[in-house]
Amino acid sequence: MDNKTICAISTPLGNSAINIIRMSGNKSLEIIKKFFSSKNLDYSKIEPRKMYLGNFTNGDISEKCLMVFFKGPNSFTGEDIVELQIHGGEFLAKEILNVLSKECSLASPGEFSKRAFFNGKMSLSEAEGLIDVINAESQEELKSAYSLSTGRFNRQISDFQNDLTNVLAQIEVALDYPEHDEELITVENARNVLRSISEKLGEIIRNSSCGQKIKSGVNVAIVGSPNVGKSSLLNALLGKERAIVSSTAGTTRDTISETILYNGIKFNLTDTAGIRENGDEIENIGIERAKREIEESDVVLFVTDLSRKINKEEKDLLLSLDKDKTIVVQNKADIGNEDETLGYETVRISALKEENLEELLQKIYEKTIKEKIDTSKIVLTNLRHVNILKEAKQISDETLEKLDVLTLDVVAFEIKRIWETLGKITGQTENEKIIDQIFSKFCLGK
Repeated sequence: MDNKTICAISTPLGNSAINIIRMSGNKSLEIIKKFFSSKNLDYSKIEPRKMYLGNFTNGDISEKCLMVFFKGPNSFTGEDIVELQIHGGEFLAKEILNVLSKECSLASPGEFSKRAFFNGKMSLSEAEGLIDVINAESQEELKSAYSLSTGRFNRQISDFQNDLTNVLAQIEVALDYPEHDEELITVENARNVLRSISEKLGEIIRNSSCGQKIKSGVNVAIVGSPNVGKSSLLNALLGKERAIVSSTAGTTRDTISETILYNGIKFNLTDTAGIRENGDEIENIGIERAKREIEESDVVLFVTDLSRKINKEEKDLLLSLDKDKTIVVQNKADIGNEDETLGYETVRISALKEENLEELLQKIYEKTIKEKIDTSKIVLTNLRHVNILKEAKQISDETLEKLDVLTLDVVAFEIKRIWETLGKITGQTENEKIIDQIFSKFCLGK
């Protein structure tokens, strides 16, 4: 890893109360000495983690600000860090950064966190958890991210690796000293460890089955014939007028998407054009988009109008939908009583009077989140992690199946494969390209 000193603005640019500029590297203190002074500061006796009020001075710049020094290795990156808290003007921050960048290098996105990883201050999974904490948009997503960023998942994986290492050590002894005839005991120990790891991996994978929905949200398509109240339903669920509502059929000609939170999960709602035959050219484009939303959605809300009977065109469309992901939403329950669901899960609502919306939201939740999310356990939202665990479990299961016919050296080889697979999570065996890709997701200054 490059040992150059780096600098970056760590707060979003724009007018604000403060901006933070950060330097990391062996020359951080040497560089800041040139520009920052305070009557309370003797650099030969500087106290780490203490805020100093003083002035950053260079040419026309004379900024009254705060400076704090973090002595490595007891810092975020494991290196010497200096942070300046300056007034929140965007131009000012860029001017000070420009001064510092003549003494050190501008940091790339995620470079501070990447240094923390290489200096042993965090594992790769903890770094990915930190990204998820920053990007979290729902309660459940934040809870899952904390599980990663605090190292809980990494500790579990490290325990698996330690167990595998102990078995490998036993195998090495059995291979080096065959006269002691401990092969049967060693094989049984390997069986017990592999079985235990496989079971625990399976539990994490099962508990993470809703992980992608926690991270990306549940995609909900609102579909049906024109003028049945699809846009009214979207507005009612949002609690605001987002879509145009009109008695004229075919008002919605494109998809309109908004997000709400329910039980800590994002619902990505998409209002679509009314599906019917013989629309005009623009309306037909909207209908094609509506059909695409149906294909890509997790849940389809098929809206009908209780003030009239469902027609053949609506029946044909409904019967073409997957029952497992469709909810028939019978709208206008306040003025009508027609009832035909063709055996689909159903809820009666009034979008106008906002009746039974909670029941509808709960049905969407139950249809997509099959089991109660147990936040006391590890729930993974990172697909990379889930796929690695599945790979490790597959190798474990395959090794267990043929354990009695494998030679000890082959058993050792398979156990090393499992260890190395799990190492892709901790970062011990992941290649540099993947590591760079992960840290590039961070913003500048992190």
